[in-house]
Amino acid sequence: MGRFVYWMNVSLDLRIEQVPGDDGAGEWLRIGEELHREFNARARELAVMVQGRVIFETMEEYWPRARTDESLPDFLREYGEIWTDTPKVLVSRTRSRADFNTRVIGGDHAIEQLAELRAETEGAIGVGGADLATQVLRAGLLDELLLFTHPAILGFGRPLFDDYDRPIELDLLEQRSFEQGVTMHHYAIRHES
Repeated sequence: MGRFVYWMNVSLDLRIEQVPGDDGAGEWLRIGEELHREFNARARELAVMVQGRVIFETMEEYWPRARTDESLPDFLREYGEIWTDTPKVLVSRTRSRADFNTRVIGGDHAIEQLAELRAETEGAIGVGGADLATQVLRAGLLDELLLFTHPAILGFGRPLFDDYDRPIELDLLEQRSFEQGVTMHHYAIRHES
């Protein structure tokens, strides 16, 4: 059985964007070469990437072109290759097709389809997008959080999760520090028995 891993850059107050539409590209992020190489290594290990429409459209706008853009550093071109080549599932109510090795699911049965994907997949399934991650969490399917915390307090903006009505117990699996004060915390979610 696979495991859903919600992977996100966050501020110290667990915000993922300060203003709508910054799509995780806010000036508060401190993503240097060392951190991006870590992203590449972890993304390469994913069996599947599952993304909501907003994050998918942000990614498809940039990464397929980045893989062949010689003006970019090698680690960015590498991520472009990883993102383009990795099997993906786009969860969307408005799109019915997508390129770049992507299957589209949506509608009223998306969570059931994601549960099936988890059951038939070996390894980590990356989850991208706060709306999607909240739905997966509410369904009891989210297994891990991989948070890259940047040394900034935004004070407002999009939170890591939408409102959730009960506490979530976590167990720390690993932690690491990166350049410019960024820390990584990888947690397992304790599921109720």
